Amino acid sequence: MTKTYDLVVIGSGPAGYSAAVRALDYGLSVCLIEGKHLGGTGIMHGALTSKTMYELSMDYSIAARIDRGYRSSSLAVDYSKVKKTVLQAAKEKQYQMLSQIETFSPGRMKNGSLSILNGWATFTDPFTLSVKTTEGTREVKGKNFVIATGSRPREYPGLQIDGERIINSEGILNIDHFPERMLIIGSGIIGCEFATIFSNFKQTEVHLLDRANRVLPYEDDDISSFVSANLENNGVIIHHTATLRTIRKHPSHLEVVLDYQDGHSKVIEVDVALVAIGREPNTRGLGLEKIGILPQKGGSLPILDDCVVRDGHSHCHIYAAGDVTGHAQLYSVAEFQGRLAAEKIGDIPSYELDYSHMSTLMFFKPEVAAVGANEKQLREKGTSYKVAFYSNKLVNRAIAMRNTRGFVKILVSNDDEQRILGMRAAGPQASAFIVSVAHLINMGNSLREVLRIFYPHPSVTEGVQECLRTLSGKSIYKPQAFPDLIYIREWNP
Repeated sequence: MTKTYDLVVIGSGPAGYSAAVRALDYGLSVCLIEGKHLGGTGIMHGALTSKTMYELSMDYSIAARIDRGYRSSSLAVDYSKVKKTVLQAAKEKQYQMLSQIETFSPGRMKNGSLSILNGWATFTDPFTLSVKTTEGTREVKGKNFVIATGSRPREYPGLQIDGERIINSEGILNIDHFPERMLIIGSGIIGCEFATIFSNFKQTEVHLLDRANRVLPYEDDDISSFVSANLENNGVIIHHTATLRTIRKHPSHLEVVLDYQDGHSKVIEVDVALVAIGREPNTRGLGLEKIGILPQKGGSLPILDDCVVRDGHSHCHIYAAGDVTGHAQLYSVAEFQGRLAAEKIGDIPSYELDYSHMSTLMFFKPEVAAVGANEKQLREKGTSYKVAFYSNKLVNRAIAMRNTRGFVKILVSNDDEQRILGMRAAGPQASAFIVSVAHLINMGNSLREVLRIFYPHPSVTEGVQECLRTLSGKSIYKPQAFPDLIYIREWNP
C-alpha cells in the first residue's frame, strides 16, 4: 500500500524546507519532493551562490585598493577557482540540510519523520501526486500539501537563452572565464548586483541596460541616483532609457543593437549577455488543472492569510508558500510563509504575516538595505511624512573605517506621534542594523521612545541615532552647517 503522509511538500527551497522542518515540531510525517537542487534557488543559482560571489568580489576589490597605506602586489583572480569556492558554499549548506533530513528519517525519532524524494511531482487528484524519478514513477499520497516550487528567471521576448553566451542567472556558473565584455539586461536588484560583482573583479567591461531613466525605478530617486553613481564610479557603463532591439551572434562576439528613447540607436560589441529582468512563478507541470486550481495571469497562486490556496474549491488542505505565491520574492518571506503553512496544518499558528515591514538587502558597492515604506509609496497613499537624511561622512566609525560612502534615511509620520514608517540605509553594516529599525516599525514606536536608547560609540549605528535626532531638531551636527550631508523635509498631500 502507498503510505499517506501527514504533509507532502513540493520544492525544497526556503519555503518548502522550512515548512517541512516546522512540521516536525508537530510530530508529523513529511515527504519533501525536489526535482533539481536541494535548497532550490535559495541555495543554487540564487541567494547563496550570488552572495558568495559578491563577497569574493568585495574582498578582491578591497585587496586592489591603493589608498589605505598598503598595496597588494601581483593580485590576480581565476574565474574557475571563484566558481569552485561558490559551489563549495552551496554544497556546505546542502549537506547541512541533508544531515538534518537523515537525522529525522523514518524510524529514527519517536515523533515526526522527514523523507526526501528526488523527482518531479504532478497532481493526479487532490490527495495524490505522481512523481517522476530517475528510477521510474512513484505515487505519493498526503493529507496536506505545500506547493513551494519557487520561481525561474523571466524570459526576454524574442531572445533565446543558450546558456553559454546569452545567459540568465542560472548560467553564471556555466561560463568558464571572466567575459572581456558583458551586457546585463535589466537594472533591478538582480541586474545591479551582478553589475557590482563583475565590475568589482575588474576583469570585465560591464554594460548595464536601463529601460527607465534610472536604476531601481521603484525606489526613491535619491536612492536610485546613489546606486547609479556608485556603479558608474566602479566602471559600469549604464545605458539609460535604452531598449534592446536585437542581439546578432558572430563567432567571436555578440553584436547588440540598442534603441534610445530620444530616437537614436547604438551598436555595441560584447562577449556575454546576461538577462536579469526578474523571475516568474513555477507552476507549469504541476497538474493543477486536474484539481481545479488555476494560477493567476502571471502564474502565481493566490493565497489566504494562512497560506491556503485561494482557489474557490474546498481544498483547504493545499497550501502555497514562497515565490510561487506572487508576494515579494525574498528568502525571508518564503521561509515565514512555509512555517506559517506548517503551523496551520499543526493547528497552532503563531502569528499572522505582515508584508508591510519586510527588510530587503541589496548587495551593491556599498550595500543598501531597506525596510518599510519609501517616499514614493507614502505619496501614493497620501500619507503625510517627514524624512531626514544623514551621511556616513559624519559618522566617526565610518570615518575610522575610511569607508564613508553611505547614509541613513528615515521616514516618520508627520503628526504628533511621529511613528517610524521606513528606512533606507547604505554603507558598511547596513544589512545588520536594518533589523533593529524593522523592530521599531513593527512595534509602532515613535521618535520620543526611540531617542531614549543609548547607542555604542564608535559604531556605524550612530548614524541611525543622529538621523532620528535630526528629525527632532536635536542632532549634534546641524543641517545648516552641512547642507550637502544632512537634510530634513516634509510632505503633505
